[in-house]
Amino acid sequence: MTDKPAEADLYKNGIYLLMDTITPESCKDAIEFVLKQNAEKGVNKQKRLQFMICSPGGDVPSCFALIDIMKGSRIPIHTVGLGVIASCGLLLFITGEKGKRTLTPNTSILSHQYSWGSYGKEHELFAQVKEFELSTERMINHYKKCTGLKEAEIREHLLPPEDRWLSAKEAKKLGICDKVILS
Repeated sequence: MTDKPAEADLYKNGIYLLMDTITPESCKDAIEFVLKQNAEKGVNKQKRLQFMICSPGGDVPSCFALIDIMKGSRIPIHTVGLGVIASCGLLLFITGEKGKRTLTPNTSILSHQYSWGSYGKEHELFAQVKEFELSTERMINHYKKCTGLKEAEIREHLLPPEDRWLSAKEAKKLGICDKVILS
């Protein structure tokens, strides 16, 4: 996690840069960062953490593992979206502390329905459908808590049948971010 001097400096300042696909490995590193920062004592203890996110999305279960850790952090987590925050990257971004979720003006935001492919025996497929339904419910509840939108608005603006790309200004109108940094 802190192999390079620049990464060590970011870590010491409570900054985590996530410029990757959401995978079990990338989430493991981010989870370790939050847990270690929360375990710090004395002068090394941060007053806030900052997650800078540029991600095309990825693995939903890993994403929700990191979301749970972020929500449980005793240290407030501010989020900054830059470049692109898509799919799971967006779910992570909106997890930041209300009032402290910032987008850079050239950030592209992608929200879409959870997608998956599956195969197997009939009983296995039914079990996977149940997990799909649970994941969709988790996403809707997460959007409701983080944006203040109602389920119908979420389905219309953030989880329609087609991919939904938003500008930073459009995202602000939907409650996805709290401010857009002026360039």
